[in-house]
Order: sequence, then structure tokens, then C-alpha cells
Amino acid sequence: MSEKIERLKTVIIGSGPAGYTAAIYAARADLKPVMYTGMEPGGQLTTTTEVDNFPGYPEGIDGPTMMVQLQQQAERFGTEVRIGMVTAVELSDETGGIHKLTIDSDKVIEAETVIISTGASAKYLNLPSEQRLRGGGVSACAVCDGFFYKGQDVAIVGGGDTAAEEASYLANICNKVTMLIRKDHMRASKAMQHRVNSLKNIDVRYNTEIDEVLGDQVVEGLRMVNNQTGRKEEIAITGLFIAIGHTPNTGIFKGQLDMDETGYILTKGKSTKTNKPGVFASGDAQDKEYRQAVTAAGTGCMAALDAERYLATVETPEEVV
Repeated sequence: MSEKIERLKTVIIGSGPAGYTAAIYAARADLKPVMYTGMEPGGQLTTTTEVDNFPGYPEGIDGPTMMVQLQQQAERFGTEVRIGMVTAVELSDETGGIHKLTIDSDKVIEAETVIISTGASAKYLNLPSEQRLRGGGVSACAVCDGFFYKGQDVAIVGGGDTAAEEASYLANICNKVTMLIRKDHMRASKAMQHRVNSLKNIDVRYNTEIDEVLGDQVVEGLRMVNNQTGRKEEIAITGLFIAIGHTPNTGIFKGQLDMDETGYILTKGKSTKTNKPGVFASGDAQDKEYRQAVTAAGTGCMAALDAERYLATVETPEEVV
């Protein structure tokens, strides 16, 4: 006899602030959510030392501790958290249809609703010294971590709108911002270029790349290299911000869910609904604008509410009984 395929009411894919918030709301609505954590349980916040801008933590909290607390809260209401990776999906086109998910390339389960909260991964330069000092002065989010470098000298890498926006943000709170752009021009919009160039404490270095991030335990400096002349120069900084983009973790949904050109899942209007009935997207997998823990949590709440309302419309009287 073949093993019976497990059918679940709500499956949450991903375990960051969006996923755990969705789990809390789904569990309280008796959707009996099962969460698959993915390869990085807790998401990006587990690589952040201090979270200072999430409401309710007046003294701040370190990222890993916050994620443990969110998991405990979700489990308190009945969420089942499973360590595992959803490696393939077969999403139904039918309202009330059943979605099939493959776990760890092996086990297949069925779900009446799916909440996607797989997040996005920040792109890094992948220098050994950069990777070693992540959390020790190297960050991919100036809005998240810039406050800790108030009045200090920092550097930022990138030439697009995000880099220009974050450089401007840092210039308002830091003593000096060195902006490294590997090409001879900025990709940012003209408006953002004007903003950067108007700020006297931003030093823009074109044709410049990082040779090495200096420091043992924390960032103490930066060795730059001009990619045209080969000339190297060292500067003293305490923080390095990488702003070269993010990659949404949505590869397994390609060809089934509507996405933009960079892979962010498209949702309908102000909801978390995707083009597949019963499939909802939350957090950084569908948000390329804000990418904050609190906004991810908000969309996680929305996804659970959308899932609850969807199930209410497709359940038969016998299922309700």
C-alpha cells in the first residue's frame, strides 16, 4: 500500500517576520498552519546583531533572539514548525484546488492554501574579508543599521537608485560617506544623482572597487582600488554598506506565479493574492520597495487574513460541519 499523501489546510513557506506573523494569525484563525523554515530559519534577521527599529522593543533586541521569540509565539497558538525546504511546487489554477509541494526533493504534501514568505537575499561582493565582518560593521541595509554609525565615517558600495538613496540617508546622520561606484557613471536616476551630488559630505569615487575590508573583529577601514589605474588607497571607516541589489527567493515559483522582471512576486491590488487561487505572497518575496521587518510582518498578517477569507468561500457545508 502506498503512503497516503498528507493534506494540510495552510502551509507557510519561509520563516522570517512575514512567515511567523502569518503563522500567528493563521493559527489563531484555526487554519492549523504548518511552516517549513527553509535553509535559513528566521530569515535575514538572524544575521543582524541589533534590531532597533521594530516596535515594542524600546531597548532594542538582537535579530536571532527576536526570531526565536516570534517562533515561540507562533507555536504557542498551534503552529507546527518543520525544518525543511520546499524544493518544488505544483500550484492549482482552480478555486478550491489543491496545491502540491515537494519537501527536500523527496516528500510530497498537499495544501489548500499556501502563504509564501521566502524573502529575498541581499547581494554581496563575496570578498572573504567582507563575509567575515558581516554583523561586525558590514551591512546590506543602511536604513536598518545606519543609526549605529551616527557621527562616524562610513562607505557604501553601489551606483543605482537604492545606493543613492541609502547614501543620502547616511549623509544625514554620519560624518562622511564614501560612495564606491565600479563604473565611470552612476546608474541612479537623475533626481537621485542630483541629491547625492548636492550633499557635501558624500565623496563619490568612480571606477573604484573594494580590494579588502580592514579590521579583525569589526570594520576599521577599507582598501580601495581604482580599476582603471590599479592605484590602491586606504581609508578609515567603521561601517560598510553594500547596496548592489537583492535577489528574491522565488525561483521555485517561476512559470507558475506572475512576477516582475527581477523575480518579485506580483500581488493583486493592496492584497497578498497572487494569480493562483489560494496562494498568497508576503514579505520581501513580493516587496522590493521597503524591505523592513515591520513591513514584512504587516504583509504576513495580511496573507493570513486573505487565506482565512479564501477558505471561508471555498469550504463546503460538510467541511464546515
